[in-house]
Amino acid sequence: MEMQKFLASGFCVTFFAYFIGSIPFGYLIGKLNGLDIRRHGSHNIGATNVRRVLGRDWGVICFILDFLKGLIPVIFIGNWLGGQMVVGSEWGEMFAIAGTITGHMFPYTLHFKGGKGVATSLGAILVVAFWPVLAGAIIWYITFLKSRIVSLASIVAAISMPVVALLMFLLEWGGIHSTNIILMSIIAVLIIVRHKENIVRLRNGQENKFTKKTIKSEKISGLR
Repeated sequence: MEMQKFLASGFCVTFFAYFIGSIPFGYLIGKLNGLDIRRHGSHNIGATNVRRVLGRDWGVICFILDFLKGLIPVIFIGNWLGGQMVVGSEWGEMFAIAGTITGHMFPYTLHFKGGKGVATSLGAILVVAFWPVLAGAIIWYITFLKSRIVSLASIVAAISMPVVALLMFLLEWGGIHSTNIILMSIIAVLIIVRHKENIVRLRNGQENKFTKKTIKSEKISGLR
């Protein structure tokens, strides 16, 4: 009976988080500007493509909104609501993280074809593992500065977070739990899978670099 209540509570938390995660902010920003972002640029609803097609400001707004839809469900649905239920706040956070990231990657609002989950994952994991997320953000920035390739920076950052978390766990520093490491590893795998087309282009040396020149040309060609 207790296990049934636990699973039922976990399902409720995951469902509500998934519902919020499924809000396609990139798609809505595109519609606000009179276009379907899925038909322009890289055809992705994420912040990188929004910036590529609509400019830096809209890209930043999209990133912040995607980040917050990872952060807010974990705090209010996972921690607070989960804490009021049998599942508890700690497991509630885990279920909420899984729900909101899955919602972003596979939103029911867009026939389960969503974004790659980087911004939403950062917001969601920040609640339970601040230092690995901070390390991942720094590694993303350094990799991007060196390569000017967003997809490569995202993949490297996704891999780095569970690695950093594992090191912290082994050093018994930062309050990292084994469940955090497992969850971050699963998320890293999902992010890598969502970047499979980018990985093919990286291997072939065909992945576009994010420079002012390419942003301008892609924005013009994407709106034709």
